[in-house]
Parts: sequence; structure tokens; C-alpha cells
Amino acid sequence: MTERVLSASGSSAAIATPHSAATEAGAAAFEAGGNAIDAALAAAVTLAVVYPHMCGVGGDLFALVRGSVETSTAVNASGAAPSAVDVADVRVAGGGAMPVHGPLSVTVPGAVSGWAALHGLGGALTWERAFERALALAGDGVPVAPSLAASLAWRHEELSADPGLAGVFLAGGRPLAEGDLLRQPRLAATLESLADEGPGALYGGTVGASLVAGLRAAGSPIALEDLRAHRPELAHPLRGRYRDLVVEVVPPNSQGFVLLQILRAVERLGIDPDPLGPDAAVLAAVFEAAALDRDRHNADPRFADVPLAALLEEGHIAAMRDGISCVDVPKAHRTTGDTIALVAADSEGRAVSLIQSLYDGFGSGILEPNTGVVLHNRGSAFSLDPASPNLLAGGKRPAHTLMPVLVERDGRPEAAAGSMGGGGQPQINAQNLVRVFDLGMEPAEALAAPRWLAGGMDLWADRFVDAEGRVPAGVRAALEGSGFVINVLEDLDEGVGHAHLIRFDVDGTMTAATDPRADGAAWAL
Repeated sequence: MTERVLSASGSSAAIATPHSAATEAGAAAFEAGGNAIDAALAAAVTLAVVYPHMCGVGGDLFALVRGSVETSTAVNASGAAPSAVDVADVRVAGGGAMPVHGPLSVTVPGAVSGWAALHGLGGALTWERAFERALALAGDGVPVAPSLAASLAWRHEELSADPGLAGVFLAGGRPLAEGDLLRQPRLAATLESLADEGPGALYGGTVGASLVAGLRAAGSPIALEDLRAHRPELAHPLRGRYRDLVVEVVPPNSQGFVLLQILRAVERLGIDPDPLGPDAAVLAAVFEAAALDRDRHNADPRFADVPLAALLEEGHIAAMRDGISCVDVPKAHRTTGDTIALVAADSEGRAVSLIQSLYDGFGSGILEPNTGVVLHNRGSAFSLDPASPNLLAGGKRPAHTLMPVLVERDGRPEAAAGSMGGGGQPQINAQNLVRVFDLGMEPAEALAAPRWLAGGMDLWADRFVDAEGRVPAGVRAALEGSGFVINVLEDLDEGVGHAHLIRFDVDGTMTAATDPRADGAAWAL
């Protein structure tokens, strides 16, 4: 694959990711006799190398995996807060709020356990095979992609403050630029250990011991026992109907249920669902109302009651619909929502939607130098409000933004979808699904269409809208007339996320599409 392909169709296999090297790794897995699970896994591991500002060994992962029969599995590979965390100490350190970056924002990284869970759901190739392309790119180097270059330039000061990050991503005190060769030898050694020893190398083994030693020296309370205790959770997806479709998401602590609320409210309101149509302002109010439910209720269900049945039942949707003109969503910290999504599918009916993330760009701002691992800052999503179901506690997972999506109709797969975008992911997925299934757009056309997000990528909606410059003036005027302040972005801007989608066509063809806002490619055979 020598150039970016934004859309591809075939009847045997398909994959779309935000970086062409990851798509190539997935395509190579297919060509070696692997299936959609193998392709997704190879792409995910490769993205840990080529998109290190967005995802990696030190992050979390969620996935939806549809097997070759009519069943799907939700993979929740999000990590918990260290068991020894002291809420009072965190409150003091953060000035009364959760620290957004630094060692106290680090929770157990779950992504590698998610890779293993994915492989265990039916991978046809060996575990080691998934690491081949990533190992080569980490050791030999990979040209810096535009998205990474932009993040490096923007976060120059943060990179300079951390010796680990500075040692990898700065050259002569300056950030690597687009096209420069990025080499990550310590990360390559970590990946080689994972390939040879399996996930146990991290969750209690030599890699984990080295990682913990570095984090504790930086001021984190994390212990090796926290890594040993981590397990990915496999569950049934949460399912909701939209017209004649069934939409599947991962249950809480994922925010996936917000997408189901949005789609149900759109259908019950009877509005024009086109994000650029006459009811755009009503749609923005629906987005706000659903965000309010998320911020009030989403949490680790092992520690708190997340009333999903009540949030999705008809009476609540009607009440949400009736109250959309007077939404007051509490503020939380701002986040740039740096994340990756990828999708893969094959002719035997398998489909994978996978999302992995460091949360903010470069996560906690810590690269542990002995392992080359950038640690996420998912702990910053906890609350310190004693009344919140998302209150920080040892062993508890934070409320999460990651939300893969699968769609079926009459028991047959219709789409695999996913997006980066922090708190805006439900809105991005809603806009893309509406454009494909209501407006009849081709997947590539739907992903490239102008987007806007109420509240942007933030975990709160504060009466503002991030809108790409291509959003028509009439739509922006309607939003402003409803009380929104418009923040105009570039015409194709990562600020409204980048998404990927595979549609299953009635003739057996799969159409894969990648977002022009990323550096990815689509491939199909």
C-alpha cells in the first residue's frame, strides 16, 4: 500500500485504521491467512508504535467482536486506580480536583490485556505474528505522521518536562517534525517481551516490574500487585434499536449507552436527523441532554449503580426530549480526546470495532524510560465529589469515553464503526450512522462530510459548538440562534474526531472507509 486509500470495497476482507502502516499490518495479517480478529490485533499493536501520542501499551482498550456466528462480545480492557490510592492526598495534590496529568492520573494500563482477549476470541494466527510489523517499525524507525507532528509541536513544553518523552520525541531540544524518523528502541524491547512471553510480561512479569519501579519513582502509588490483579472483562454488548437497525455498544463504564439514547431520542422526536439539516439545533440539544445523563451516571458498575434500564426506557427518553431546551450540564476538565479507532471484517461474518487510547495527547505526560511506555491519564476522569458515582477509589475503573460500535439488521452485520473524539464520540458515531443509513451516503462520503460537536470533545456541553469551517452558515446561524457559541475550526479538523467505518452490502461486498482527518487508509480484498 503505497498511498492513502480512503475507501475500498471487497467481498473477502476489509480494514480501516487512522494510519496507513497499521492498515498495511492488518492487510498483511489477512494475506497470511488470518481473519478480522488477527487483522485488528496486528493493526492495534502497530498503532501503539506509529501513533504514540494517541495509544499504546500504557493505555486502555475497548472492543466489540462479532464472531462467525450471530453473537458479539464486548471487551472492556480498562484499568483500575491503584489499590493504595489516597483520595485525600489526591485532592491536596490537585488543588481540590483530579490532577489532569502526572503520576496521580495514571491507572492500570489495560490495552495489552485487551489485545490478548481479542486474540482469544478466535484469532487464527499466532500471538507473536501480531507484533512483527510493530517490532520492525519501533526498532528501525517510522516517519513521523502529520497528526503526531502536530501533537509534538503543540506539546513541546510538556515533552521537554519529562525526560522519557524528551529522549524519544525531541532532537536537539526540538520536537521531531513530519517525515523525521522516529525510533523507539526501548518500546521495541517491551513489545518483544510481550510477543515472547505474552501479556504476563506486563501484568506481573519483568516488564511490569520495571514499569512500576519507574512510576513509583515519579510519585505514583501503583504497585505490581495492581498489575497482577488486572483482568479484562468480557460481556454481552448493550443493544438498542434505531428504526430497523440494532446498534451494539459496550456497557458502562463505557459511555456507549449515550449513543443509544441519542438515536432513540432522534427517532422519538421525529426530527430530520441530518446534522446539516433544518433540525440541527434540536439535534445539538439532544446531544447535550444525553451528555448530562452520562456525566451524572456513568461509572464502574462494580462500585456504583448505573441505571441503564431507566436511562434507556421510553419514559426517560420522553422526559429528556421534553427538557432539551433547558439543559444544564456540569463542567468537568477539558480533554483533547486523543484516541484511535479501527474496524475490520471478513467474509465469514466476523467484525471488529476496536478503540484504544491514552486519553489526552501523550496521556499523563510520562514516558517510563526503562520500558519506553507512555502512560495514559485515565485517572483524570474520576471525580472527587463524594456524591458522584464516579468517585475515585482504589481498584475502581473510571468513567470512560471509549465506545466501539457494531450495527446489525435482522441478525446480519450491517456496519462496524468507531471514532476518536473523547466525550464527542457518541455525537460523531450518531452523525456517521445517520448519514449512512438515513441519508444513504457512501461510507467515505459520510466520514468526510462536515461535522460539528456540541461541547466539542469535552466531557461537558457548555453551550458551545465546535464546527468545521465547511458547516454551512445557515446551520451555524441556527445553532447560534438556540444559544450556542460557535467555535469555527479548520475545514477538515481533528477537533471533530476521526472515524472509520465498514458497511456490509447486500451483495456480500464490504466497503471500508477511513477519515480524511487522519493519516490512515482503507483496504479490502
